[in-house]
Amino acid sequence: MIEIVTPDELATIRHQAVEEYPEESCGVILVRGAERRLLRCRNVQNELHARDPERNPRTARTAYHIDPQDLLRIGRLESEGFGVAVIYHSHVDAGAYFSETDRRQALIGDEPAYPDATYLVTAVIMGRVEATTAFRWDPTRRDFPSVGSWGTEVAVAEAVRDERQPSRADRKEETR
Repeated sequence: MIEIVTPDELATIRHQAVEEYPEESCGVILVRGAERRLLRCRNVQNELHARDPERNPRTARTAYHIDPQDLLRIGRLESEGFGVAVIYHSHVDAGAYFSETDRRQALIGDEPAYPDATYLVTAVIMGRVEATTAFRWDPTRRDFPSVGSWGTEVAVAEAVRDERQPSRADRKEETR
């Protein structure tokens, strides 16, 4: 089985989801050969909602929209030979499932925007990670079935590891 995320990446994604609760978190992991880069992205859904609530009825509690500046950073890295391997976000007080909205946003027409990417959804219930589930496009089924899941046992291990983690400045994640 291919490695979807490293243990450190999973811990970082879950930590971000808790940090940004009660709003959805989002980001990507890009790869170039053996090099991996996790980019935490800013969710601008609240700004879109404030500007035009009719067109954007949902807030960041139930939706995410990656900041256009982050999309530009992703595009620059793609032009340098990186590929989008993982697209992640969290669900606030809801399960780690691939919603109909998630599916619509992952498709352009009937085809996936990133056919080789894995989508991770982390469930954060009352401020605590409950589970993270991975979904990947299956061209035969024309859907995004689950391809892996990490439950609360991982969250306990992460809590122990968090006590030993280096400061944010020492980590190899890109932030704004």
